[in-house]
Amino acid sequence: MPRPIVKSSITHINSFIFASRWLQLPLYLGLIAAQAVYVFHFWVELVHLLEAAFGSQTALQALVGSIGYKTDAPITGLNEVVIMLVVLGLIDVVMISNLLIMVIVGGYETFVSRLNLEGHPDQPEWLDHVNASVLKVKLATAIIGISSIHLLKTFINAANYTEQVLMWQTIIHIAFLFSAIAIAYADRLMSHHDKAEH
Repeated sequence: MPRPIVKSSITHINSFIFASRWLQLPLYLGLIAAQAVYVFHFWVELVHLLEAAFGSQTALQALVGSIGYKTDAPITGLNEVVIMLVVLGLIDVVMISNLLIMVIVGGYETFVSRLNLEGHPDQPEWLDHVNASVLKVKLATAIIGISSIHLLKTFINAANYTEQVLMWQTIIHIAFLFSAIAIAYADRLMSHHDKAEH
């Protein structure tokens, strides 16, 4: 007689555990707030760049300070290096924003709840076949892209960095690269194994 009670209790426990996935919702909402901060930062930098292009010294000094560019000669106007560093910084913000979107949309779809976007004209192409494994590979490649931008910014502004900083940034970038290759290779091996079993 007690078996149905035990089975009912287990069912309730299972439902409770499964419902606990909604605890992740505030995390994704927090990432959306972080995305809004990045959008604000992007527009501040872009406005400073446009103002500096029209001769604003205040905007120019704000840009130079934000990119950490230093030179012995006084900077009285935009030059190619400053423009390049600012644009790379903007690209960096966009790539991090893309990474956030992948984590928010892909993570929510994979671990919390279906978004039911089938047939929606703006549905991301990668969302059709997203799962935890695909998400890991996409995040790893996105991190490599962001690391590449940071490394390029460092090399352009190399005079303001020590050799040790340059060396470690390069080593870390290579470590990211090998990690992404290892993740992609492991994912490929697992997918082949799953296909072989079926």
